[in-house]
Parts: sequence; structure tokens; C-alpha cells
Amino acid sequence: MADAETKDPKSAEDVSNPNVVTKYKKAAEIANEAIKKVMASIKVGGRVVDACQVGDDHIMDATGKIYNKARPKVEKGIGFPTCVSVNHIVGHFSPLSDDESKFKDGDLVKIDLGVHIDGYVAVAAHSFVLGTPATGRAADVLMAAHVAAECAIRLLKAGAKNDALTKMFTQVADDFKCNPVQGVLSHQLERNIIDGEKIIASKIEPENPESKVEFEFDQNEVYAIDIVMSSGDGKPKEFEQRMTVFKRDMESTYQLKMKASRAVYSDIKERFGFFPFTMRAMDEKKAKFGIRECITHQLVQGYPVLQEKEGEVVAHIKFTALLLPHGTVKISGLEFDKSQVNCDKEVKNEEILKLLATDINKKKKKRRKKKKKPTEEKKTEA
Repeated sequence: MADAETKDPKSAEDVSNPNVVTKYKKAAEIANEAIKKVMASIKVGGRVVDACQVGDDHIMDATGKIYNKARPKVEKGIGFPTCVSVNHIVGHFSPLSDDESKFKDGDLVKIDLGVHIDGYVAVAAHSFVLGTPATGRAADVLMAAHVAAECAIRLLKAGAKNDALTKMFTQVADDFKCNPVQGVLSHQLERNIIDGEKIIASKIEPENPESKVEFEFDQNEVYAIDIVMSSGDGKPKEFEQRMTVFKRDMESTYQLKMKASRAVYSDIKERFGFFPFTMRAMDEKKAKFGIRECITHQLVQGYPVLQEKEGEVVAHIKFTALLLPHGTVKISGLEFDKSQVNCDKEVKNEEILKLLATDINKKKKKRRKKKKKPTEEKKTEA
């Protein structure tokens, strides 16, 4: 009993607990299925908002069918609303229902979403070119993101350091004449936390001390590895007026003055909890009006739509990985289809080539030594 009482109360919430692993893996399975549904729904001339809704609808439908008999009640649903960003738009594009943005043949499409079960969130992002194999700069950024993801899963292991991944992102980008997008961070995931304190920067930014903090990965941690490669300079601009994705700031308090704002904030607290949401999931007219005071007084944090210069292209790959005792396991993110990418560049960096040649989770299994049967004691003569 004494051992149980002194045990870290959060230990049962990490992946040393098989039930937690199961929830992460189920969330990842639904996230992967949602991305496939969104991809299948995207057609030339189709609306971007409709594709986003397909992803959100699938997540809500799939999570609504599981853990319904669990007691206490298990919260579940969207861990990050479906965002579908095209070409030079870097991310967080999840427009309102009246938006008329449409897909065109040859668009480089990025799908980004997340699912949570009992607060354990799995996120994923996938990129592809619509209607035709990727060529030119689109092929470059796609291959750069793919190779970086392959390297990341090999570097992400207990005892390794985060700065090795940051260095690698730049090395890979250089070979494909691309740039990692500034400000993109890979985060540790914890229960009800989608943006944990431990981060992996996409590149070292002199003006951002957070990008220089080094640490070691530990066993039983979970990470969302977020890779965004651009054909441009990797310094996108923010357009706050187009924000539709927000997350409640759990540490901020303020007595809202307007009735409309109080109604919107009450809805946010009741329905979305710890995780990001899109205003499309609310009464849009009321949300547009009521969210303003919430933003002003920092009750919610916005996810701005980021854009590179028009004419540039951006690729996005994201996956969730568990650092388990037997090795790192990637649980979300779709397989990359190289047959749909015609790239005239290749990896030349010796460090990266050597890393790619290694097996994922290469771990020598200890052979169990067979116990020798005890020899019969010699009978002594009486």
C-alpha cells in the first residue's frame, strides 16, 4: 500500500499504462481514417470548407461509437479541427461555411487534424498534389518533408536530444533547396495537453530563445512531430483577420462584459474543454461577434492562418510517436506515396544518408540463457 500511495499520480497517465497506449492508438487510427476520408472527398472544383467538414464529421462519428459504457464518463472527440491548406497557405485554414475557396487541378493540399480519447490526443498531417503527380518545387517540398519525417522517427528515442532533430531538418531542407518554416514547433503531448513544454524547433531562431532550449527525450513520453517545408524563405506572414481556429487559455480569467461574449465563452468551456476548436462548430454569427472580447482578454488563443508568398508551395507532414520501452512507435500519419512524386533532387548529406540506412527501433534482443538443470547430488556412502 505504501508504494501505491507514494507513486507519482501522473504516472498512470503516461504510456507505461497499457490502457493509455490503447487510447492513443485508437485516437491515431481514427485520425488516419479521417485523413483518408478527407482525401477521397477532395475534387477539382470542390469547396475547401466541405473537405474540412468531412474530417470533423468522421472524427465525431467514430469517437461517438466508442467508450460509451465506460464509467466515469470518457470525454472524446476532435483534438484539433480539420484544416485543409492549399499551395502557399502554410496551415490553420479551416474556413467558415460561407467561404467559397475551391480546389484546382495541381494544388498542393495539406490536411491537418487531431483526435482525442479521454484527453490522450493523436495528431496527423498529410500532403499531396491533386489530380497529377508532383513535379518541380512541389515535388521538392514533398520529398524534403518525407525524408525529414523518416529521419525524425530514427532520432526520436529515449536518451537522444531534441537539437539533433532541429539540425537534421535544416540538413534535409538544404539538399532539396527548401526551407523549414520558421515558428513550427513539435511538442510533447500529455493528457489534455496538445502543446507541452518540451519542444523541438524546426530551425534555430536567434530572436526566439525557446528554439535553443536543449533536453533529452525520456521513455514513456509522447511527441507530435510537425514538419513543414517551404519553397520560399520559410518566414510566413500571419493574417489574424482570417482566424477561425482557437483554444481556450486554461490559466486566464476575466469577467466578460458583453452577453454575447459570455454565451460564446460558456459554449467553449462546455463543449471543447482543453482542445482547439473551429468557429464553424458553433453558431457562426454569434461566434464571430462573441469571440472578439474573448480574444482581447486572452481567454482564448488563436491559431492564425499562415501564408508564404503567393507562387511558393508548402508541404506538411505530422505524426504522433510513443517512446515505449521496446522503442519508438509511430502511431499516426499516412504512408508517403513516392510513385506520385517526380523529384529531380536527392539526399546528398552523408549524415542523413547514414541515418536513413539505419533500421527504425533497431534493438538487440537479449537471448535468454537456458537454465542448467541442477545436477543430482551424489549419494554419499553411509
